[in-house]
Amino acid sequence: MICFPNAKINLGLQIKKKRSDNYHDIETVFYPLELSDILEVTPFPGKEGDCRYSNTGITIESEPGDNLCIRAWNEIAGIREMPGTSIHLHKLIPPGAGMGGGSSDAAFTLMALNDLFNLGISMRDLEKMAGRIGSDCPFFIRNRPVLATGRGEILEPAEVDLAGIDIMVMHPGIPVGSGWAYANVRIGDHPFSVAEIISRDFVEWQDSLKNDFEPLVFSNYPVVRHIKERMLSMGAFYSSMTGSGSAVFGLFDQEPDTGHMKKCFPGMFLWTGKL
Repeated sequence: MICFPNAKINLGLQIKKKRSDNYHDIETVFYPLELSDILEVTPFPGKEGDCRYSNTGITIESEPGDNLCIRAWNEIAGIREMPGTSIHLHKLIPPGAGMGGGSSDAAFTLMALNDLFNLGISMRDLEKMAGRIGSDCPFFIRNRPVLATGRGEILEPAEVDLAGIDIMVMHPGIPVGSGWAYANVRIGDHPFSVAEIISRDFVEWQDSLKNDFEPLVFSNYPVVRHIKERMLSMGAFYSSMTGSGSAVFGLFDQEPDTGHMKKCFPGMFLWTGKL
């Protein structure tokens, strides 16, 4: 079975408070992108209860026990007797970018295993499993625009439609660890909720729809701020860092000039598409 775990962007990201369990309450909109990894899940006979994992494409710096695809397999193996399974991931979404690539890989692994082996696990239970792997993993089970609150696991449909909008995403090759970002972020002042702001016309977003991680990441990695500024100068009606960084996206009314961005920021990951 082959599937395509996709990336996401955050429209706004407000840090509401730090919780007693050391997580943070947030408010954001998760919006899916077509940019995706390639995941192949296949059975191999005679190896009951064994999972083999391999990876091509972008190198993933993690210990085997921390690999999110393997963690997804272990989640299901904890409640089902699993046949031998081979998982191969071709990685195209940059890690440490704030685009949820690892979480998506885990969620799609859960769904692929469920379908491939006819396990009959409900969408709701898959979401619960995904939530034990990562805060934004449950989003990728249903994979539609949602308003996310709590630590990112409380999801409700988002009243926002960007269909047909051109998007540009650039990642400077700087992986930002979410643990470091959350440990150092300052809780912002939020006169309006994300839910209220996204209900406004797109042209109002730039001045009000903020990502609270931007000041921290911009001060430590100025190139991230420069990418955002360049996208705005090119005509993006909205540009923001996504997640805890360090990828930046811009939304445009017409197809943006990729050649200009490549010239300004040579060698950096660049992707364009439509929402």
